[in-house]
Amino acid sequence: MRRRACILITGFEPFPGAPYNPTAKLVERLLHLRRPALGDVDRVGHIFPVTYSAVDRQLPELIAAHRPDALLMFGLAGRTKFMRIETRARNTITQIWPDADHARVVHRGIVQGHEATRRFGPHTLRLLQAARATGIDARASINAGYYLCNYLSWRAIEATHLKDGPRLAAFIHVPLVARDAAHSRKTIPRWIQFEQLADAGEAMLISMVKLAKQQRLNAQI
Repeated sequence: MRRRACILITGFEPFPGAPYNPTAKLVERLLHLRRPALGDVDRVGHIFPVTYSAVDRQLPELIAAHRPDALLMFGLAGRTKFMRIETRARNTITQIWPDADHARVVHRGIVQGHEATRRFGPHTLRLLQAARATGIDARASINAGYYLCNYLSWRAIEATHLKDGPRLAAFIHVPLVARDAAHSRKTIPRWIQFEQLADAGEAMLISMVKLAKQQRLNAQI
């Protein structure tokens, strides 16, 4: 068994309608944190293109290459004022909005003939508590949308059921924040600042590390 735990931390590139996606900056911040709780953990970062084909190709490649114990995934919910910890993925996909490659799906279901929803698991409550402890407005969500965030969530939950897949996965929707100080002075309302996202992201990452280590210990018993 690997001596060190491994956490795969992901975000998304900008996409149609969202020329700035703060999740890439957030992932970068979490990768470079220097904290005692993260000293014996391998952190791998990845930013997905906002395409179905990229998720289908790159997620299995990342899991095969790094064998992560857990996936901590972030996506943008630009119209939401607060942080959303998703508790499930739905077996549905939009036929209205194409992805960044202009690809449209043929079927409304991600997987034909399967259950309507899949849950991440009770560990999402731990992440919610960790985020709230930083003072950020974080809430549990049962609706990850119809687009790539929900699609990645479904594929990630699928991966947790594979023999060599991660044991844990979580998806966090973050609100839009200012790109930099110049943008923060614009009149666009900002309900949460990036540093608040970073603090909450750190807390959830440390919580996920603890959960992953406990999963590893349980597997050895």
